[in-house]
Amino acid sequence: MKKIIIASILMISGFIQAQNFQGMAVYESKTSTADFMKGMQGNKDITPEMQKQIEERMKKMFEKTFILNFDKSASIYKEEEKLDAPGQQGGGRMMMSMMGGGGTHYKNVKQKQVIVDKEFFGKEFLIKDSLPKYDWKLDGESKQIGSYTCFKATAVVKVSESDFRNFRFRNKEGEKKEETAKDSTKAKKTNFTDDWEMPKENTITAWYCPEIPVNQGPENYWGLPGLILEVNDGKTIILCSKIVMNPKDKVEIVPATKGKEVTQKEYDEIVKKKMEEMREMNSGPGGQQRGGFRMGGGR
Repeated sequence: MKKIIIASILMISGFIQAQNFQGMAVYESKTSTADFMKGMQGNKDITPEMQKQIEERMKKMFEKTFILNFDKSASIYKEEEKLDAPGQQGGGRMMMSMMGGGGTHYKNVKQKQVIVDKEFFGKEFLIKDSLPKYDWKLDGESKQIGSYTCFKATAVVKVSESDFRNFRFRNKEGEKKEETAKDSTKAKKTNFTDDWEMPKENTITAWYCPEIPVNQGPENYWGLPGLILEVNDGKTIILCSKIVMNPKDKVEIVPATKGKEVTQKEYDEIVKKKMEEMREMNSGPGGQQRGGFRMGGGR
C-alpha cells in the first residue's frame, strides 16, 4: 500500500513540475442555517409558513458549488455559474456576495497576494490585499477524502466582518433577565439582527493532501504542504468532490481587474456601515420591512 501511495505522489509531482501544469478541483460548500432561523423565532410578523419558505431559500443560498483552477503558484476560485432563479436578481446577488458567493478569489502564493472582486449594492469592488497568514498546527490524524489520504491541520483565524456566514446567534438568557428589571414602557427592538453577533475569531479545521503538493485551497485558505480538500469552521463546510490533474481545457489563471480598489479592512467597513444604515432604517418608528433585508427580490 505504501509503495502505491509513494508511486502516486511521484507521478503527481511529475505533473506539477511540468511547465504548463494546471489542476482543477470542485468544492461543495454548505452553511448551517440554524443560527439564522433562531433569530426569526421571536419575530411575530413571520408566520410558520413564511419561516419555512425563508428556510428553504436560505438552504439553497447556502449550498454552493465552486471551481478551483490552480497551477504551481496561483489559483482562481469561482462559484459555478447557474441560471438565476426568478426573483434572484439584484438583492439576490448582493446576498450571495455577503454569504461567500459571487465574484472570484485569486491567490498568488509567490507574490503573497489575494485579489477578490465583489458586487455590493450595485457597486463593483476589487479587494486587493496580502494573503492572510495562518498559524497552522499540523496533526498526525488522517482520513480518506475520495481516493486521497488527507491530514488534519487547525488554525485560529480572524473573522471577516463582511462575510455574514460568520454570524452566530447570541445567548440572550442573561440579557432577558436584565430587561425584565428595566422600565416596561421602553420600546422593544424589532430587528431580528439584534440577536446576532459576529465573533472576532474562528477555529478552522482543514484537511490537506500531500499527494497533491501545491500550496492552495478554497477561498482564501492556503499555506499547507498539499492541496486543501476540506475546510470546516463549525458552521460552513467546504468539501472537495472532484479533482482533475492537467485538464484538457486550460483556464487562464489571472485576477479580476474591474471595480473600486479597496483593502479587505476597507471593504468590511463599507459593508458594516451599509448594514448599520439598513438596520436603523428598519428598526425606526416608520420601518416597515422588519428582519433587516429581503432574502431575494430587488433592492
